[in-house]
Amino acid sequence: MQIIYHLARERAWQEAGRTGTYQGAPEDRSDGFLHFSTAGQIVESAARHKAGQPDLVLLAVDADLLGAALRWETSRGGALFPHLYGDLPVNAVLWAKPLPLGPDGAHRFPPLA
Repeated sequence: MQIIYHLARERAWQEAGRTGTYQGAPEDRSDGFLHFSTAGQIVESAARHKAGQPDLVLLAVDADLLGAALRWETSRGGALFPHLYGDLPVNAVLWAKPLPLGPDGAHRFPPLA
């Protein structure tokens, strides 16, 4: 099993629990895909794109359940990042954990696989 990670707004994630699918943030929808990261990329992604944002939830997702809608594409510094072209089914999410801000304004991450 390959695990990938997504930063979701708490309210959007709660809505996904009611509907069964997560549609992403406005920036995901405007880009045409949901942004994901590997365990080695997610901390830097949060610092670059979500710095200081409260009320975030870290989603751990089983990439194997996403099928052909998941594509690995070149992004920052030539690294491959997972992008999901479609909605995220809630049943592909292994866990969701709050991502609190520390005193320095950086997010505090749980241990990652």
